Amino acid sequence: MADRKEINIPVADPNDPYAVPAAMPSSADTNPRSFDLADFAAPTRKQEDWRFTPVERIPEFFDPFTPSGATRISVSAIDGSPLDADDVDVRETTLGEDLSGTVGKPNDRVSAVEWNSATRAWVVELKRDTQRPVLVRVHGAGLDLDALHFVIAARDGVHGDIVIEHDGDARLAEGVEIVTGRDAHISTTFIQEWGPVSKHVANHRIHLGAESSLRHSVVTLGGAFVRIRIDQDFGGAHGDVNMLGIYFVDPGEHIEHRTMVVHNHPECKSRVVYKGALSGKDAHSTWVGNALIEPTAPGTDSYELNRNLVLTPGAVADSEPNLEIENGNIIGAGHASSVGRFDDEELFYLQSRGIPEPQARKLVVRGFFGELVEEIGIDELADHLMNAIDRRLARGEDEAMQTVLEEK
Repeated sequence: MADRKEINIPVADPNDPYAVPAAMPSSADTNPRSFDLADFAAPTRKQEDWRFTPVERIPEFFDPFTPSGATRISVSAIDGSPLDADDVDVRETTLGEDLSGTVGKPNDRVSAVEWNSATRAWVVELKRDTQRPVLVRVHGAGLDLDALHFVIAARDGVHGDIVIEHDGDARLAEGVEIVTGRDAHISTTFIQEWGPVSKHVANHRIHLGAESSLRHSVVTLGGAFVRIRIDQDFGGAHGDVNMLGIYFVDPGEHIEHRTMVVHNHPECKSRVVYKGALSGKDAHSTWVGNALIEPTAPGTDSYELNRNLVLTPGAVADSEPNLEIENGNIIGAGHASSVGRFDDEELFYLQSRGIPEPQARKLVVRGFFGELVEEIGIDELADHLMNAIDRRLARGEDEAMQTVLEEK
């Protein structure tokens, strides 16, 4: 009998998940992470990260530029009163110094361009519990290219809320770093209510401390082109991240959100829930949700959901959830997405109760978004956000009616 050759099957090492082909890196994790622009190719629709993105609309963000400095920044309590310096430290620093550049690295071409174009960073550090939410106003004062960088930091054990509100007209590349200490419990809410010709590309990099929780909310209700990418990981066990998203897309607008949650420590929890409504011809939304559960993360509990409500013909919603599991010892992991037209039965029910169609449509959309607005959990914002959604819906109805009249 011929000598038999022993066959060795590689086994994944939980301490080094990328050591053998049995534990290949996730597809989402193969992207470069680098401050060096040369590590990123110019975006094309053939690249996975850009295949849903009309890259021809944002070539100005693919190469470094000199920021205009026209964007105005102000920081206060949400009611406009001054902040207590003992609770919140707000400081401006040179990019690359202080805490800037400490939370991950740029992960695509536009975030590397932002890093290589911006010169200053604004640091908002929560030192003690805050009774009132902190408000950072970002006002676009023109369409000359600009670049901004923010760091949001929370010390050990701190509770607080921060709202970053964008408005005006701008073409803005923005970088955001969020880092918490141990046992911190923070909410961050980013609101985009740009003017109709504005363009905004942003990258959020998040590092959540052990036993900490973060509610990260993104509300995009304006802008010709908005693309926000969010990358997050945990710094220890028992972390909890809740990502919420609301977006309303009007004719000709492209609104894109990409989330990446990395479970790299035991017994952490993540929830990603994004909802969007689209109205009008060439309204285009993209949501790509990635969740990676590494071998070092037993006890993970993860779920991501995206729902899209198409209000009129001519709108397109791309929705792609991705879940990669490298650990069988988990509590749960799942994802779901849907793209649906307006519910005629629900609309008919409301009209049968004597509610006029325009008001009925508003009630349906309000119900679609209302749960997330409530979950954002900042009372001072709830009415403002629902009123803004109403205005977007009314504008869409007016434009649809105008189209009908023109066709006649």
